[in-house]
Amino acid sequence: MAFELPPLPYAFDALEPHIDAKTMEIHHDRHHGTYVTNLNGAIEKHPELAGKSVDELLRDINSVPDDVRTVVRNHGGGHANHSLFWVTMKAGGGGEPSGTLADALKSTFGDFSSFKDTLSKAAIGQFGSGWGWLVKDGSGKLQVVAKPNQDSPLMEGLTPLLGVDVWEHAYYLKYQNKRPDYVAAWWNTINWDEVAKRFSA
Repeated sequence: MAFELPPLPYAFDALEPHIDAKTMEIHHDRHHGTYVTNLNGAIEKHPELAGKSVDELLRDINSVPDDVRTVVRNHGGGHANHSLFWVTMKAGGGGEPSGTLADALKSTFGDFSSFKDTLSKAAIGQFGSGWGWLVKDGSGKLQVVAKPNQDSPLMEGLTPLLGVDVWEHAYYLKYQNKRPDYVAAWWNTINWDEVAKRFSA
C-alpha cells in the first residue's frame, strides 16, 4: 500500500502568530507531499519493501537496496520527520510538560530551562538544513541530537520524541534568516501531551 500524506490535525493558521499560515500550507502540502511522492516512487521499484512502515525502512536503512537507499533515506526521512512534526504542535501549545516526561527531562538536563536551551542550541547551530531532536535511546534515556537534511534518528536506533525543523522552508517567509527567532517562537506551539505519549510508549 502506498504511503500517504497525513492531513494536518489543525487549520493552516492554527499556529499563528508563531508559524504563519502560508508557510504551513506550502510546508505540508508541497514539501511533505513531495517526500511522500518520491518515497512511493522508490518503493514501486522494489515491491518487497511495500509491506514495511517508514519507521521500519529507516531503522533498517542498510538493508534497503542500493539503488533506492538514498531516496528512502532522504524522502522516507522527510516523511517520517514531518509526520511527527505536525502532531507535536498544536494551537495554544507550549509551556512545560508534566508527569514522567517532566521528571525525565529534569533528571537528564537538570531542569526544563536547561533542556530548552540545549535543544535550541542544537537546532540553531545545525549548519545548513536539518533538525534538532529530543530522542530516547533503547534504554529509555533522553538525549538531544542535531541531524542534517532529513536524516532520521531512527537510523541510529533512537526514537524521536520532539523535533524542530530548521530547513529554511520551515520559517523563511516569516523569519527570513532569523533562525533563532523562529526556534524561540516554535516553543509556543508544542503539544506536550503528544510528546509525553511518545515518551511513555
